[in-house]
This record gives sequence, C-alpha cells and structure tokens, in this order.
Amino acid sequence: MLQLSEKQAQDIVDKMMQDIPYNINIMNEQGIIIGSGQKERVGTIHQGAVRALTTGDRVEVWQHGRLEKMGTNEPIRINHQYVGVIGISGHPDEVRPFCNIVRTTVSLLIEQRNQLESLAHEASRKKAFLERLLAHSGSYSQKIRREAAQYHIDLQLPTVLLYIRFPHEAPDFGTETSRVFLQLPSFSMEEDGHVQLILIQSESDVDSIIQLVHQEQPQAFISVSRRDASIAICYEQARSAMNILLALRPAAPLIRYDDVQFLVRFSTANLVRHNNVVSKLEDTADLLDSLRSFIHHNGSMSTTAEDLNIHRNTLQYRLKRIQTLTGKDPRNWLELIELTHGLLASYQ
Repeated sequence: MLQLSEKQAQDIVDKMMQDIPYNINIMNEQGIIIGSGQKERVGTIHQGAVRALTTGDRVEVWQHGRLEKMGTNEPIRINHQYVGVIGISGHPDEVRPFCNIVRTTVSLLIEQRNQLESLAHEASRKKAFLERLLAHSGSYSQKIRREAAQYHIDLQLPTVLLYIRFPHEAPDFGTETSRVFLQLPSFSMEEDGHVQLILIQSESDVDSIIQLVHQEQPQAFISVSRRDASIAICYEQARSAMNILLALRPAAPLIRYDDVQFLVRFSTANLVRHNNVVSKLEDTADLLDSLRSFIHHNGSMSTTAEDLNIHRNTLQYRLKRIQTLTGKDPRNWLELIELTHGLLASYQ
C-alpha cells in the first residue's frame, strides 16, 4: 500500500508551514488526519478529505461551517490509486497554488518510499535465493531452475565463481566494470558490500573479468573456483581459497582453488590439540607481516628483509620475537611448517 507514515506526514507539514502562511493537513487514504499544523487534530476524520476521496476530485470549501473550515482539499493519486489528501485552510483562491505544491511534494516522497521498499524487497528476495543456492546439494529442481533464470543463471551449465573481497566499503566502479556486473549474475555477500560473488558460465570471460576488476580495484582480493556443475561447490572452493589468500597475503591478490587445494586441506587438518600458536601474534601486525613474507620468500633472510624494507638485524629481532611468543622458531623448517599451518587455520 502506497502511504506515508504519521512521522513523515508531520515532518512535511512542519517544514512546509515554515514557508506557507496557512495551516496544512495531510490525510491518509481513509481521510484521517496524519499530519497537521494543529496537532490536536491528528487522528480525527477530515470531512473534506473524505469527500475528495469519494469523488476523486478537488473539494473546495468557501466558508467556515460547523464541521468544515474554508480551504482546499486535493486528493493524492499515484498509479491510479488514491492514497491520501492534502488540505490547506484559507480562501480557496489563495491556498490552491500552495495545495498543488504540497501535493506534488508528498506524491514524490510516497513514490520514492515505494521505490526504496521495492528495492529492499528485491534485495531480500535475492539474498534468500542465494542462500538456498549455496546450501543446495544434488540435482536442481525445475522450481529453482526457473528462479535462477530470473537472475540470468542457467543451472544446466557449469560455473566458475569469482569471490571478490574489497578492503573497505563497496567501491565505485567505472562504466565498463559496472556493465559487466549488470550483465553477469552477481551477489553481495555482506551487509556492507565488502564481498561480491560473480558467476561466470562462459569459458572465455574469466580472465578478462579478473583483469578488469584489478585494473579498477588493484587492492581487491580475488579467488577463483574450478568450473563445476554445482554452484554450492564452486562457492566453497572460492571461499576456502580466499581464506588462504587472506592468511598468507601473497604479493598478487589473486588465487585459484586449483593452485591451493593442498593448502585448503592442510588448513582444515586438526593437527594440534591445544590453542593455535599463531593466535599469540594477533596483536602484532609487524610480526605477522614478517612471518608471511618469510614464508613467501622461502625462508630467505635477505629477500624477506628487502621485501619488508627493513634491516636484516630488524628481521632477526622479529623472528626471535615470534619464537619467544609462540615457542616456534620460523628459522627451523619443521617449526615454520607448524607456524604456516597455524596461520592458515586462523582464517578458517
């Protein structure tokens, strides 16, 4: 139902009456006053509004009576539906132009609210569909196939899923990327829009889309699933690969499930009985960065120090601090493996 709330109606009245020297009333679709310059009248029946709603025409009262005051009452009609009435007290010839202005303002606000509610409803419906799709196992029913088709998804085709995580708020994309996002099935995974899923069913599009996103958002992390008939499986692969990417933070912010399948399994293996040793480094960003770089550079002191832009002695100090806090020496290969597992497991 297209309508204004009492608060919205009263806010409109209060603002309009700062510029219009006449009392304004806003009535709902039943002729009940929901906003007025005379607040004691809110909640009462407005007879002129009832007549305007009944006839569908403007009702003008030319003199004060026992039940009516002189003024103009203009029905609000949106999409062939009467949703309320604007009433302004005063001589009709004087208040009629103001009545039209207020009616137009209220109509625009109601239409805007309706559009926002429609968008919110569609977003909620899309989110619910995605949740069902990602939880689905086995063959797809005709019902879910029809619903998927509304989002340009053909569940009879294999899919590659791109899992894109943005470092901050949802970015402003350029024209080309926005066009791609509109053409392909895409879903926002988090309320703040930090994660975007893109479903690709054309074999030729994957690399070009990755390149396009990275050109505009070089800080975005992207993980890529295998091509699979099950979108739920694609999602789990891409999500697991993203966890590896977030844990290790390699120089290139792109990771493919095929390249890290062992690390995914390794990260979920229950290899320790007690607390994860890497959890002791949670509040030491410099030590975590040093550990990641040390892993990426195969334990090389010189290339790690160069990558971090620090002196070798500073790196030595940090590695000793890691050993002190965790009990594991990163310079010992077996203990470095345990630290690597702890780092991976902390992002599961």
